[in-house]
Amino acid sequence: MSFSSLLGSSSSSSRSLLPYGWDADWEAEFTPFAEQGLLPGRVVRVDRGQCDVVTTGGVIRADTEFVVPRDPMKVVCTGDWVAVDPEGSDPRYVRTLLPRRTAFVRSTSSKRSEGQVLATNVDHVVICVSLAVELDLGRIERFLALAMSCSSGEALLHKSALSWESGAQPVVVLTKADLVPDAVTLGHLVQDVETTAPGVPVLPVSSSKGEGLDVLEAVLAGGTSVLLGQSGAGKSTLANALLGEDVMDVRAARDVDGKGRHTTTTRNLLVLPGGGVLIDTPGLRGVGLWDAETGVGQVFSEIESLAAECRFHDCAHAAEPGCAVLSAVESGVLPERRLDSYRKLLRENQRIVAKTDARVRAEIRRDWKRKGAEGRAAMEAKRGRWH
Repeated sequence: MSFSSLLGSSSSSSRSLLPYGWDADWEAEFTPFAEQGLLPGRVVRVDRGQCDVVTTGGVIRADTEFVVPRDPMKVVCTGDWVAVDPEGSDPRYVRTLLPRRTAFVRSTSSKRSEGQVLATNVDHVVICVSLAVELDLGRIERFLALAMSCSSGEALLHKSALSWESGAQPVVVLTKADLVPDAVTLGHLVQDVETTAPGVPVLPVSSSKGEGLDVLEAVLAGGTSVLLGQSGAGKSTLANALLGEDVMDVRAARDVDGKGRHTTTTRNLLVLPGGGVLIDTPGLRGVGLWDAETGVGQVFSEIESLAAECRFHDCAHAAEPGCAVLSAVESGVLPERRLDSYRKLLRENQRIVAKTDARVRAEIRRDWKRKGAEGRAAMEAKRGRWH
C-alpha cells in the first residue's frame, strides 16, 4: 500500500506530522494502536516524568507513568514516536513507544552498568567543535566512536551495534570558523579533523556570519539530526542560525578557556524551515562510551587495516615481532597519538562491556594472569643474570 493511500484512510490527519518525520513505515507501525483509538505523536521534550508530544491536534502535555520500565534504555526520550490518549482524556498518558530505528547512547557516570539514551530515531549525529579553542582531536575521536555506534534500538538492546552506514550518519561541524585568522589556517584545521575522522564530512561554519550554513542545511534536510558537543561549542547559536530565529538561549563562552555555560538544560526537538528535524542537547562534560567497539574500529579504520597485516592474528600492537601497526608508527605513516587514542578507547569500552558480559570479564582476567606470569618470568630471568 502506498504512503498516500495510508494517509488517505483512517489517519488523514497524520499529514500534520510529516514535518516531524512521519512516514509510511511509522504509519504501518502505528496501525494496531490506531485501532485502539490512540493518537500518534513525537516526543519533543521530556521533563520530570512528563513530556511534550506533538500530535495531529498540536503539542500536548502527557504523563509517562505507563511506560516507566526497569530498563533505562527504554525510558521515553526526545525523538521517540509514541501512542497517546485521545482528546478528552484527563490526564493524558503515553501508552507505548513505537520501535526505535536508532538510539544514541552514552554510559552514565554511575558505577552500575547503565546507558543513557540521549536521542532516538536519529539520522544524523552532528558533532559541534569550536575553533575558538585549540582542537582536542582525542575528544573528537571519542564523539565519533559513539556516533558510529548509534544503532537500531532492537540491536542496541541486544548489545550488537550496527555499522554507521546503517545507523546514524556522523557529521563534524567546526563552529566559530570566523575566529580563525585566515583561510590557510582554516584549511589546515579542517584537514587535521578529516584525518581524525576518515570518511566523515567535516564542515567549517560561522553561525554569526552565515558562512557554511547552506551546505549544512542541505545535509540535515533529509531527516532527524542531533547536535552534540561540549558547553561553549556553539550548539545553541548554530541551532538558532539553522532555525532562522532565536529559539534557544545563548550565553557567551568564557574568555579564559573558551568553555561555555549550560544554557540548554533539556533536549528539544525542533522543525527546520528548510526541512528536517533538529534535536538540541545540553553540553556534555563526560562522553562515556557504550558498547562502541564497532564505532572505535571505524574511527580508527587505518589501524584496523594495518592490523590485518600483522604476523600474529591476535597481535596486541605492543612489542610483538612482525607488527604492521608498530612498523607504521616507526615509519611515521601512523601518528603515535592515534595509536594511543585507539588503545585508550578500546580499553575503556572493554571495561564497560565487562560489567554485563561474563565472557569479557573472563578474558580480561586471563589477560591479567598472562601479563603477570610474563612479568614474573622476566624478573626471574633478571635475577638469574645477576647471580
